[in-house]
Amino acid sequence: MRHFLAIISILCLFYACTPSNGSSEQAEEQKSKLEVIEDAYHMYVIGDWGRNGHDNQQEVADQMNKTGYTMEPEIVISTGDNFYPNGVASTSDPYLISSYENIYSGFMLFCPWYVALGNHDYRGNAQAQIDYTNISQRWNMPDRYFYKDIESDDGATARIIFLDTSPLNDEYYEEDKYSDKISTQDTTKQLAWMDEVLDIETDYKIVVGHHPMYTGGKRVDDKNYVRLHLEERLKKHNVVAYLAGHEHDLQHVKPEGSIHHFVSGAGSEVRPTGKLETTLFAESVPGFMTISVTKDKLLCQFVNSDGEVIYSYSIPKVSQGV
Repeated sequence: MRHFLAIISILCLFYACTPSNGSSEQAEEQKSKLEVIEDAYHMYVIGDWGRNGHDNQQEVADQMNKTGYTMEPEIVISTGDNFYPNGVASTSDPYLISSYENIYSGFMLFCPWYVALGNHDYRGNAQAQIDYTNISQRWNMPDRYFYKDIESDDGATARIIFLDTSPLNDEYYEEDKYSDKISTQDTTKQLAWMDEVLDIETDYKIVVGHHPMYTGGKRVDDKNYVRLHLEERLKKHNVVAYLAGHEHDLQHVKPEGSIHHFVSGAGSEVRPTGKLETTLFAESVPGFMTISVTKDKLLCQFVNSDGEVIYSYSIPKVSQGV
């Protein structure tokens, strides 16, 4: 009898210390709160990433791929600063392989990437990044500014406009590292083009540019020339959201009477951030953004490099541009 009780005690201790499959699955479910909407068009947004895998770049890339098995992206959007510190020299620059192709090598990231230019990209050969479109199967930068039309399985339509915002920074014309390269760009032509391509009927209009119009981060006190050039135009065209990088963090700012402003610039190195009075979210952690487009709403989620959803916000279709 004593032997029988001893065996029972050992078995009870074993089962008490060994989690069941159900409890393990429940813990994983609680950790991952990513909301996946059936029939939505899913996009990932990442910026400020090109550091040869260092400073969290590889960790964020790995998590993007892992998240793809839960929410498979149709496209990846880059908000710029694709190669630090000085862009690339040519289409054969090894940095294109070591800092892009070999880092974002997960199967779920072999979808089309649509890429904006950042200020660090201007320090090198920006045209080489445009020309790389003809070499890489997934890299898309057909020009310094361009647009992409999408449609979800439930019939939602959206136009995504990619801008070249470095020439819209008036102070760059006085800086030696930028002045020669941006002075050749016609900003009046770009803004006229933007007005033309935004003058359409579609469910959502989204604009991507490297430089944020609102930020509580490092440049909180800087004069914001991009906002002066763009904000009223975007409001006039009922743009629902502006996506940016430049600040190495994750932010969502919604000024009264303006559009939604998102910063997704935490693809590698991060910096301390802060909040404005109109900030809905700001955090300095490595990560990326997901956007799910449906007929009813845009679902925006920030995911950190551990795979945790740290912020989620839905923009109803009726609230566009207000």
